[in-house]
Amino acid sequence: MAACDVAWLDGRFLPLAEARISPLDRGFLFGDAVYEGIPVYDGKVYRLEEHLDRLERSLRGIRMEPPLPRAAWRSLFGGLVARNGGGDLLVYLQVTRGVEPERMHVPASGLRPTIFAMASRLAPLPADPMQRGTAAVTAGDFRWGRCDIKATTLLANVLLKWQAQDQGATEALLLRDGRLTEGSTSSAHVVRGGRLVTPPQTHHVLPGTTRGVLLELAPRCGIESVVDEVSESELRTAPEIILASAGGGVRAVTRLDGKPVGDGRPGPVFSRLYDTWYGSRADFSTECVE
Repeated sequence: MAACDVAWLDGRFLPLAEARISPLDRGFLFGDAVYEGIPVYDGKVYRLEEHLDRLERSLRGIRMEPPLPRAAWRSLFGGLVARNGGGDLLVYLQVTRGVEPERMHVPASGLRPTIFAMASRLAPLPADPMQRGTAAVTAGDFRWGRCDIKATTLLANVLLKWQAQDQGATEALLLRDGRLTEGSTSSAHVVRGGRLVTPPQTHHVLPGTTRGVLLELAPRCGIESVVDEVSESELRTAPEIILASAGGGVRAVTRLDGKPVGDGRPGPVFSRLYDTWYGSRADFSTECVE
């Protein structure tokens, strides 16, 4: 995704190339920060309230209060989208605990948070679900114990995604104690007896907003969905594996560890879900005005 020209930093819009943050910012020194990635379709922000709900949960998880009210977030997003030409974008928002005069593990009280937002251009989504197949590999989930907090400390995710790329895949499906948690950059689902099965929400799983949309949409297209543990053996023999993320949308895994999933093409459950998701994006989108 190519970054757009205009960003927002601590209260003002400016060219992205001119954005500067102190090296004493705790987000830089400690990864003491949370973030959100929010899709924008046709100039409208997708699943806005759910993304703000998750942002506030993540902030509470690191003992921070929301630095802006929701109306201010909406205005920020509206201005960022407008200044970058609208269309299909991914808005990246990061909130750090802020800058302090010395490097201390326990932060001082009263710090002013650093707020940064930028946009990147999303690749066009195909209407045909058969064009949404991808390859994945399995990997051990060695991330930290609070993956439900959308923190910027993503080194483990970077290494896992990199490992997938080295093996000719686009995603790593993570296994912890013999069970599927999620992907390195997406939520993961399998099909069991024609039903969509999603691993339970725990501290090891991010509460994905697109994951939530799939669970809502499944009944619309006659698909039963359940939240249940998925064993490694079930993952490896599943007739369909489905990924969901803000930046990547909804995709079918057609190869896992070099072997075909099902017949090696996007399956019928995925196709029905994708058609419904693709056609209903406007139902979950909000126009934000500066």
